[in-house]
Amino acid sequence: MPQEPSRPTESDFASLYRSTLIPLRRYLSRFLGNRSEAQDVAHDAYLRVYPVLESHQAKKPAALLFTTARRLALNKIKRRQLSPVAGMTAHPDFALSPAPGVVQQVMARQELQQLEAAITRLPEGCRTVLLLRKVDLLSHQEIADVLGLALSTVEKQHARALRLLRQELTRHPVPEEAP
Repeated sequence: MPQEPSRPTESDFASLYRSTLIPLRRYLSRFLGNRSEAQDVAHDAYLRVYPVLESHQAKKPAALLFTTARRLALNKIKRRQLSPVAGMTAHPDFALSPAPGVVQQVMARQELQQLEAAITRLPEGCRTVLLLRKVDLLSHQEIADVLGLALSTVEKQHARALRLLRQELTRHPVPEEAP
């Protein structure tokens, strides 16, 4: 009487797990360049391979496991390239504070003072249009209605104000932070 192929037991999977865990994680860490992602991918690979082992369809389980893990890692790399920020993980001990540092605060104040000074030096019409547009968030049409000007005049004043500001700020840039 022909003997049925034996179904893999939990110990078969456990022995595969024990014999491949460290080499698989090492391989994936080198492949992905990130130990945490390597552990996640290894876990996912084991989850995908287990049903195949359970149904006794794998002739070379270790090869299947490494191939599955490699494909999952490639998918993770592709996702990382599509969204570079999503793949980045910061170590909790090195998490950045959401508040700006002292240097950033000082530089922001200097930039604001420089911008305010440049705005005060604008011709009155340009300054008024610019402030209504950028501070009060009015549209060009609303500014024209408020000031009683033609729409084209408002657009020209706004463009001129931006051009003059750009020239002024490039002439007198905020000093870079000292090394």
